[in-house]
Amino acid sequence: MEKRIELEKRGRLPSVIKELNLDNCRSTQIVGLTEEFVNLESLSLINVGLISLKGFPKLPNLKKLELSDNRISGCLNWLHGSPKLTHLNLSGNKIKDINTLKPLEEFKNLKNLDLFNCEVTNVENYRSEVFALIASLKFLDGYDREDREAEDSEADDDDANEEDSDGNEVHEDGDSEAEFDEDGEDEVEDELNVDDEEEDDDLDDEDADEEDDSEEGNEEEVDEEEESTRGQKRKRDAEEDED
Repeated sequence: MEKRIELEKRGRLPSVIKELNLDNCRSTQIVGLTEEFVNLESLSLINVGLISLKGFPKLPNLKKLELSDNRISGCLNWLHGSPKLTHLNLSGNKIKDINTLKPLEEFKNLKNLDLFNCEVTNVENYRSEVFALIASLKFLDGYDREDREAEDSEADDDDANEEDSDGNEVHEDGDSEAEFDEDGEDEVEDELNVDDEEEDDDLDDEDADEEDDSEEGNEEEVDEEEESTRGQKRKRDAEEDED
C-alpha cells in the first residue's frame, strides 16, 4: 500500500491531494495513509484485502469512502476522524449485525450507505433499524426509506444541498454565492452600459446643438453678404443717376 500511495501522489504534496485511488493494492491493514492528506475528499480502497480499519487516519475533509470487497468485520469507530463523510460503501464485507454499525450513528452528514452482500442485510427489520440508527441517512443499498430506488444523480449529488461543486454556499432559492456574484456583476455591467448609452445620447445632443448653432451662424453670414451686395448695388445706381 505504501508504494501505491507514493505512485498515486505523482510528486504532489499530500495536503493538495483531493482524490486517492488505492484499489486492488493488497494489504490487510492501513499502512502509509497518514493525516497529512488533510484535504482528501474521496478515497477508494476496493478489493484491497483489509480485515480491519485500525490505524485509519483522521481525514477531516473526507466525504466519500469506498471500502467494498474487503474482509472488514468491525472497528468502524476508526472512521470518526472523518466527520464530513457523506458516502460510505461497505458492500461485500464481513459485517454481521446491527450493533457493528453503531459507531456510524455519530455521523451527522452520512447520506448514502451501502452494505450489499454483507450478512447484516439478512437481519430481521434490517432496513428500518439502520435508518433509525443513522438519522441523516437517505439511501441504504441504493434505496430510500420508502424503498424507492435512488437515481444516480441523487445518490452522487445529494450532499450538494449545502454546497455546490466549487464549495460555494447554496442559498434557499438554490443559487450559489458564485451565481449571486455573477448576477451582481451582470447588474453592474448593465448599469455601466446604461450610463454609457446616456453619455452617448448627451454627446449626440451636444453635437446636434453645435450643428444647429453652426447652421444659424452660416445663415447670418449669408444674410450679411446679401445685404452688403444690395447696398453696393444701390450705391452704384445712385452714382449713375447723378451722372
